[in-house]
Amino acid sequence: MGSTPHPRRANTRQRIQDIALELFAEQGYEKTSLREIAERLDVTKAALYYHFKTKEDILISLFQDLTRPIDELITWGRSRPHTLETKQEILRRYSEALKEATPLFRFMQENQAAVRDLSIGETFKSRMIDLMDLIQDPEASLTDRVRCISALVTMHTGQFALREVEGDPEEKRQAILEVSTELISRAHRVNP
Repeated sequence: MGSTPHPRRANTRQRIQDIALELFAEQGYEKTSLREIAERLDVTKAALYYHFKTKEDILISLFQDLTRPIDELITWGRSRPHTLETKQEILRRYSEALKEATPLFRFMQENQAAVRDLSIGETFKSRMIDLMDLIQDPEASLTDRVRCISALVTMHTGQFALREVEGDPEEKRQAILEVSTELISRAHRVNP
């Protein structure tokens, strides 16, 4: 369980986030202490406290930074017409956002119980409901609503399910996006 070298980021706050997320993913949120984060950073606990008072503060800041593109996407989607092209663009942009936030989503996948008990769990759930509202039509049949929900679920679970499958990560991401887009297109075709 050695330390992975990190490129030095200009910002101490970002370095703390990187190391904390690495430790949270390696040994779990509950089993990681602020002391361990400080030791891995080679700083005192007091120096760490200057930036973050608790592990949850670190996690909330990570969540806010890495999910900012998702918030921007939701805002953008609400300003667009409810067309198939808009829905496809939402999925494409969401796929890009997920790629950038992979470490956070890996943490969330591997620490589901902790996430449910923290404030970010409710916030994430709210974002997913917003995205679902953007890609499904209110008058759609139940089957088509399931298709739309499945498109988002595919984007989330696909990256984890394909993690052990050999191949280029970008090709895997594109395959997941293609399947998700097909689901949305099918739902839209049935309910124009």
